[in-house]
Amino acid sequence: MITLSADPYAKKARASGFRSRAAYKLFEINDKFVIFKKGQQIIDLGASPGGWSQVASRKIGSNGLVIAIDKAYIQEFKEKNIVIEFQDIFKKDLDTFLLENYGKSDALISDCAPNISGNYDQDHSIQSMLAQRAFELSQCVLYMGGSFVCKIFQGSETQEFVKSVKERFRTVKLFKPKSSRKQSSEIYLIARDFISDSE
Repeated sequence: MITLSADPYAKKARASGFRSRAAYKLFEINDKFVIFKKGQQIIDLGASPGGWSQVASRKIGSNGLVIAIDKAYIQEFKEKNIVIEFQDIFKKDLDTFLLENYGKSDALISDCAPNISGNYDQDHSIQSMLAQRAFELSQCVLYMGGSFVCKIFQGSETQEFVKSVKERFRTVKLFKPKSSRKQSSEIYLIARDFISDSE
């Protein structure tokens, strides 16, 4: 087991001012799939402590906006293009709240994960619920052609979830960043080119 102090990505994150080692997972995803462009509006679902929001902030520039959403505490950012919304991602009218206050977005990203219990079936099931919720929201808040990135755990529900995402996005890929811990079952789904209901 790698301790936090011995984890090279955790050390790198602290030295570079990122709030979590997960920042480097998003850097890898963006390097490979080019999710972000200058001036975009991004929703970061389950954003606490804020590492992914920081990466998105840097990539979209000062004319863009990151909406960091979590019911857990998020410390204020020094980056001026990040706003924090303390919201439960399962709140029934969250999509309405986002559309009324911010309009549609260019991408929804989610690194949401359960508190690991050690019971893999249970953890996988909860992770699947989180991913499904992120997918549901993406269909409500994205522009046509938008992108969706979320964490999933490999398991019995993965194939069906990927199949459902493929019905709404033209390109869907699975990717495991080098910065993911080798023993982790996490993998990231990257979906691009959202297909709206009107197509």
